[in-house]
Amino acid sequence: MALFRFADRLSAVKTLECNIKAALRLNHPFKSIRSMTSLPIIDLPESRPLPPGVSGEPGPSKGTYAFVSLGCPKNLVDSEKMLGSLSLDGYSLVSDPDGADFVIVNTCGFIESSRQESRAVIQEMLDLKKEGKTKGVIVAGCLPQRLEADGGLLKEMPDIDHVVGVFGRDEITKVADRLVGGNREQRELFRPAPIKAMNDQSRLRITPAHYAYLKISEGCDRTCTFCSIPSMRGKHVTKPIEMVLDEARELVDDGMRELIIVAQDTTYYGMDIYGEVRLAELLRQLQKVDGIDWIRLMYLYPINFSDELIDVIADSGNILPYLDMPLQHINSAVLKRMQRRVNSDQTRELVSKLRERIPNVVLRTTFITGFPGETDQQFEELRQFVEETRFERMGVFTYSLEPGTPAVKLEGHLPEDVKEARRDELMALQQKIAFEHADTMIGYELDVLIDEEIGDGVYVGRSYADAPEIDANVIVRGVDLQPGDMVPVEIMERQDYDLVGMVADVLAEEADE
Repeated sequence: MALFRFADRLSAVKTLECNIKAALRLNHPFKSIRSMTSLPIIDLPESRPLPPGVSGEPGPSKGTYAFVSLGCPKNLVDSEKMLGSLSLDGYSLVSDPDGADFVIVNTCGFIESSRQESRAVIQEMLDLKKEGKTKGVIVAGCLPQRLEADGGLLKEMPDIDHVVGVFGRDEITKVADRLVGGNREQRELFRPAPIKAMNDQSRLRITPAHYAYLKISEGCDRTCTFCSIPSMRGKHVTKPIEMVLDEARELVDDGMRELIIVAQDTTYYGMDIYGEVRLAELLRQLQKVDGIDWIRLMYLYPINFSDELIDVIADSGNILPYLDMPLQHINSAVLKRMQRRVNSDQTRELVSKLRERIPNVVLRTTFITGFPGETDQQFEELRQFVEETRFERMGVFTYSLEPGTPAVKLEGHLPEDVKEARRDELMALQQKIAFEHADTMIGYELDVLIDEEIGDGVYVGRSYADAPEIDANVIVRGVDLQPGDMVPVEIMERQDYDLVGMVADVLAEEADE
């Protein structure tokens, strides 16, 4: 992806910066949303398209419901599928649980902090029920699935009306019917992990119209010792290429311009049904779908990253040179205890190859600090790797002891303060690297996808280097822009992690005055 210099015109627009800085002080939805007064409750704009099959004409409603979606983009796809099913069945979504017939909370159960968040949101909804402000609470997703073997979430929180496991999502309307009809029997719905891919079409999307997540597979065949995902999401199941293409076309018809590919293990795509990995072939086919401007790849595992796949990405006009590839660590001994099936030399070789062969590539990764047995020397190797590699985007998590995972039985569990100190050291280093990288963008022109307006003539957007919600933003000065517009922006400065710039033609006009 080409970058263009315009530094010779910077001096002509310095007087405009104060207007943009003023707009930056405004609050906007990209900031944190964790408080009782600001739950992540789904609220769709009136202009949002309904799923295929819903007429949009007013008619009798089977009931009203509010919906809270927690967790990762893969869980968000499940939320959108449930929302679509409920809309098709005649239920009406409302933005306030106070007064709704029922509330659905789609939960995350990945690590202890996410389970605590899920429990807190559930309790808030149960408090509303106790106060008579809603009639019932349905809890879906990973938390009830995770706790099924431990006596169940209903045993822990008996005031919940119904629980639905991960693979019961397509039967959410039956559960809603039972709740609205006053049927208190069969309060749990769990289904076995599917052997064929679930269909994610006819979703009621809750992302902005111009970007969407597409889940190309479900589950995971990896046996990472720290991870509980296989126990919740089952074995890897590939969504066939034609099914993915059909879904992508439906999303384009719904207004999508940026397609974000997600899975538990994206690079393993195809192995179970084709006998070989087929991500490169899938991407070749997706490039041919009219209307997709950007294809963004997330959750790439550092195995099965073939030369063919690298070439497809490097030679593409719309597959972004942005690769989200969680590495978790760099020390070979730690990686072996994690059972990552890749060592330090292989990891370094892959990172170098990606840097060399994909022009302007942006690498995003995550690491775990304080894994059982991690020594000072092993952490120092990780710190040096981060300093040398200079990832453009990086997150760090402390090791979370997950019941039922093999890592629980490992020796050498570390105190929380040690894990946190190591995380903080890496994040401080990464902040410096990220700021320095952002500074190198000053004086370049970047294509920016506009997400929203935050002030008079000031907008929030993203460059190819930024995935929604998790990365930085580009603050843009422009005229009459709309969410979903793709505009060339000339970068003038950095504000912390964010870039600040102006639409190129506006900049040219004001520089000439």
